[in-house]
Amino acid sequence: MKYGPMFERIDLHLIRVLHTVLTERSVSRAAIKLGMYQPAVSAALKRLRELAGDPLLVRSGAGMVPTVAGLRMIEPAADILRSAEVLFSDARAFDPATASHVFSLAASDYLDPLFLPQLVTQIKAQAPNASIDIHPLSSDADYRSHLAQGTVDVVIGNWMRPPDDLHLGRLFGDEVVSLVAKHHPAVRRGWDVEAWLSAEHVAPTPTHPGARGVIDEHLAGLGLTRHITARCPHFGLIPAMVAGSLLVLTTGRQYCERFTEQLPVTILTPPVSFPRMMYYQLWHERTHASNAGRWLRDQVKSVAASLRASESTRAEAA
Repeated sequence: MKYGPMFERIDLHLIRVLHTVLTERSVSRAAIKLGMYQPAVSAALKRLRELAGDPLLVRSGAGMVPTVAGLRMIEPAADILRSAEVLFSDARAFDPATASHVFSLAASDYLDPLFLPQLVTQIKAQAPNASIDIHPLSSDADYRSHLAQGTVDVVIGNWMRPPDDLHLGRLFGDEVVSLVAKHHPAVRRGWDVEAWLSAEHVAPTPTHPGARGVIDEHLAGLGLTRHITARCPHFGLIPAMVAGSLLVLTTGRQYCERFTEQLPVTILTPPVSFPRMMYYQLWHERTHASNAGRWLRDQVKSVAASLRASESTRAEAA
């Protein structure tokens, strides 16, 4: 957008003086309302007259009245001041009850299957006018770029070593287990490291270019490689694949336990020792100070905490 020389000589303070002088129809009253000395208001009015090429405010009997040009400026000046107030108040404040904000987040369905539904439910309950865009973490998605460019506000996932160039918040940790069909031979015979590595494994499609996933990244660090015979970008479909085959899914216990009552599957402990899977939310510096962004991150954190609490309650009951 190209601005002319006239525009460059006008600031918001002048617009405020213009609107106050024209509506008060008095330099002295305008000075009191603005908290300025009268000579300063008179000097500002002189500048405005020079910019407009019009006296703007003229004497009429004992008082003063706006000129035709001045009258035409009152409402546009008010609009500018209202817009400026909205511009900066929105940056400072966020009221979920009235906000019509668009929240964008990227997450894979390898999270707890209740996580995203509960998050959307909670956001809509508190911010009924907000919109929510959920983007997949797919193999062609560069989440760093999407965060930097504003395509997404938050990325939710698990990393062995989360990137250090982004802000992060820890959500929860989970034990690594293997999910197999109840008829899988390992249920009866058990397995050692060699048997587990040579079994038919199913794994999610990498979430971004070059990614191996936390399971295979850990195995590589041990000098081990498992036998992956199936990959699927839709993590939520994998448990059903496991139920009807000899495939082995290795992921977090919390995720697997959601399916043990729905499908003929069971959970086994893998013979390889894994560190706990750590789930985080990541965000860019551009949204770090945003009240809307902070509110969204609080909702993500709240849902993660509630799922952890419900999981602990279930474990104690068992």
